[in-house]
Amino acid sequence: MKTIKSILITGCSSGIGYCVATALKQRGYRVFATARATADVERLAAEGFEAYQLDLTDSDSINTAVDAILAVSDNRLDALFNNGAYGLPGAVEDLTREALRVQFETNVFGWIELTNRIIPVMRQQDDGRIIMNSSVLGFAAMAYRGAYNASKFAIEGFSDTLRIELKDTPIQVSLIEPGPISSQFRKNAKKAFDAFIDAENSLHKAQYLAMQDRLNKPGPAAPFTLPPEAVLKRVIDALESKQAKARYYVTLPTYLFGFLKRFLSSRVMDKILAKAGAEGKR
Repeated sequence: MKTIKSILITGCSSGIGYCVATALKQRGYRVFATARATADVERLAAEGFEAYQLDLTDSDSINTAVDAILAVSDNRLDALFNNGAYGLPGAVEDLTREALRVQFETNVFGWIELTNRIIPVMRQQDDGRIIMNSSVLGFAAMAYRGAYNASKFAIEGFSDTLRIELKDTPIQVSLIEPGPISSQFRKNAKKAFDAFIDAENSLHKAQYLAMQDRLNKPGPAAPFTLPPEAVLKRVIDALESKQAKARYYVTLPTYLFGFLKRFLSSRVMDKILAKAGAEGKR
């Protein structure tokens, strides 16, 4: 009989997190689905999830959610899928310290704090899988995505370090690196842009006008966009393979840029990534 595994997933309100939570629940996993907004938590609970509020920018929220989950799971958790994140568009010279701080609170600091709460549990049970949902922008930077690029580069560095530090334990750490995926990403990015970027007084105003057209565009805004189920496949591989891979690519742009970066000079890669970024790839 297959052992029912438990997993904590962040960012389950929509997109990749919701897709993965739903599919794993159907697959027999005990899913602890978390979201930041109370309304989303209530909706998830109404759909039959063990749902908890977890705001990655708030240490108290993280600790409260983890304590509650461990209390109902006999202090056991087989897997953690760090997924909750958003992107702040904008030129680097238009990013304030506060804008960067908010971006990193959600995309980096919250992930590391949550992971550090879970590692001792996995050490005690002598088993565990930690999966970080990174991005093609975690190794291939594009213009006007500096805050998001930097947050994902940081997650890649932390994950690589953690994997080495845990090499003598049964805890396995994997990165998933999607390219363009259908989600609420652009909608949330537009909200962040409006909150933190002074587009009207920026030297990049013309570029911002074009970018906002893309952010407001309904449907896929980039070629080779895949549904969130493409990420789900890699999550299942990372959870159920005897030896999880360090990295899982998702979508053609990730494979392409990963290949090109190994062989091309930085100068040539910059030209390619500049063109790709102008076409709206995420």
